[in-house]
Amino acid sequence: MTELNQSSKATKLSRRMYLSALGLLGISGWIVPSLTVAKKPEAMDAIAKIVGSNTIRDGRVKLVIPPLVESGNLVVLKLSVGSPMTANDYVKAVHVIAEGNPLPNIFAAYFTPRSGRAELTTRVRLADSQRVWAIAQMSDGSFWQGYADTLVTLSACTEMI
Repeated sequence: MTELNQSSKATKLSRRMYLSALGLLGISGWIVPSLTVAKKPEAMDAIAKIVGSNTIRDGRVKLVIPPLVESGNLVVLKLSVGSPMTANDYVKAVHVIAEGNPLPNIFAAYFTPRSGRAELTTRVRLADSQRVWAIAQMSDGSFWQGYADTLVTLSACTEMI
């Protein structure tokens, strides 16, 4: 009888561990944001064209978009990159990718050491609720990323038939 109890405990334990492992794998994208990548193939292709074979690091890029917008026609986007903006260390370019838009490359902004700060505020169109990525290319060739999620109640960029 004790062997039966021990085998059922082992079965419950292994099943519990199995379910726990599945749960951790399911939420690992939330726990480890550096493993998170754009979900749509078009956005992934756009990011790959920008960075090539280089790795992208998290940090230094702060992207602010309202978490809830009524219309995707005009969404305010604020972007800043932490950089001293000296002749040896500055932001060369920032690329903004909207993974839910029909054309994911929203815009690119170029900076020099004379820019003073790598900051900008603009308005963009978003087709749907989505994640927006900002990828900064530094003067040393490194790439840094940041992102923001937004919920759009009325879409923009719709295709007319």
